[in-house]
Amino acid sequence: MKYEMAGSVKLIMEQQTFASGFTKREFVLTSEEEYPQDIKFACVKDRIALLERVQPGERVKVIFRIRGNFAKDRYFVDLQPQAIERLDAGSGSVAPEAEAEAVPEPANRAAPPADEDAMPF
Repeated sequence: MKYEMAGSVKLIMEQQTFASGFTKREFVLTSEEEYPQDIKFACVKDRIALLERVQPGERVKVIFRIRGNFAKDRYFVDLQPQAIERLDAGSGSVAPEAEAEAVPEPANRAAPPADEDAMPF
């Protein structure tokens, strides 16, 4: 399942390469909602290229998957971008060709409770 979130890129961190050869590069997106949050995303392997044309301060829409695993007696959750669409004027989409399809809105999605958005956390 894919999700999407729009916001401003706050920070792009340096690429990390581990002894196993695994690579990742993380970035932080400040969400566009009543109570903005800083959300960290992790681009792994070939998806690191999604960040090549993105700069801190730019407004983007991130299409991502939620990935979880268990290691060393701990649970981990990563938000892994599949595509990044630049929302600023004159910008375009940054996505691998095979993953550039649109993200459909779930048909059975219920409306959130009215007071859910009023919570500041």
